[in-house]
Amino acid sequence: MKKITIGIFVLLLCAHAHAQKFEGIAETPPLGWNSWNTFATNINEQLVKDIADKFVELGLKDAGYEYIVLDDGWMAKERDVNGNLIADPVKFPSGMKALADYIHSKGLKFGLYNCAGSKTCAGYPGSRGYEYQDARSYASWDVDYLKYDWCNTDKLNAEGAYITMRDAIKTAGRPMVFSICEWGDNKPWEWAKDVGHSWRVTGDIINCWDCEIGHGSWSSWGVWKIINMRNAIRKAAGPGHWNDYDMMEVGNGMTDAEDRSHFAMWSMLASPLIMGNDLRVASPQTIKTLTNKEVISVNQDNLGIQGFRFSNENKIEIWLKPLNKNSWAMCFVNMNDKPIEINFDWKKHNIGDDVNERNLDTKKDTYTIEDLFNHRNLGSTSKNLKGTIGVHDVLMIKLELK
Repeated sequence: MKKITIGIFVLLLCAHAHAQKFEGIAETPPLGWNSWNTFATNINEQLVKDIADKFVELGLKDAGYEYIVLDDGWMAKERDVNGNLIADPVKFPSGMKALADYIHSKGLKFGLYNCAGSKTCAGYPGSRGYEYQDARSYASWDVDYLKYDWCNTDKLNAEGAYITMRDAIKTAGRPMVFSICEWGDNKPWEWAKDVGHSWRVTGDIINCWDCEIGHGSWSSWGVWKIINMRNAIRKAAGPGHWNDYDMMEVGNGMTDAEDRSHFAMWSMLASPLIMGNDLRVASPQTIKTLTNKEVISVNQDNLGIQGFRFSNENKIEIWLKPLNKNSWAMCFVNMNDKPIEINFDWKKHNIGDDVNERNLDTKKDTYTIEDLFNHRNLGSTSKNLKGTIGVHDVLMIKLELK
């Protein structure tokens, strides 16, 4: 008996040593929608079907969005007699497989949420001790994306817990995006490249420009609080492994200008673009921002380089992102509470990305300038870039060699 036990133990160790995440997915940041920001646990089958319909009707699918992810609250409060997760029978009477089938029928992909702890953040059954069983359930329901949270984890080791679920997903045999959501507390950018396809770098976002909202032992963070929270992590991002700055708040109560800046910055940061608004009542301006294919293409650039802050003077932040074919994206963000004039002299600036050894040499080369939100040509770098930027608005441009 002892020999058999040791043999099984060795086999398990070998299987664990050779397990890995599914490769070849999330080669660019995932695009989709998540239920949490607007609906929390107040989700149901008809809502999700309506959202899937809106993906097609509003042009979001054509713009590249594909994942519809149910966050916390989709499951029943207790597992069944065999320990399996089951869908809440009131909210989702047809079950998860039927819902996945509906979403797949629209040419979209289906995602679910769970948690590494004993319970989810909202108190539903977590996956601790059930990782392989839950992964088999997700595979049987044709799930394409798993968001995996970090509540009620007691003394679990974060890296170990996420490796366990990664291995469970791989063993279940269905490729799915593995979205790590432990809020950056354990520096996942240092260890998660081979574990997940993205990892949250901060706590939860909230729909404000630059605020912090306390909830006792934790806080929600505004857009710029999140942007400024981490330093020196951009080198961790790349094809198949992304720094995740959380689900977007575009369309959730900020100004249209702030929404544009928010969307532009998530694209510059190569973060997953996961919508968090109610698409059934979204304004035309919100949809115009979210479906801007030129801005999305910056996010989806196949080099997979995360952008960086170039300068911050007079409350004008300038951000840069190297793109393929020696092109660059550039954002001028007005942090002031009044409109501001810019007059950027290309000849006075040495622009480069030392992490990726790329240079934007405007003294030697001439680049054309395209305004990505207003869809107009702004000339070239042979002349100063001039313009007016509204309050908390952005001028986002693409530079291409002539």
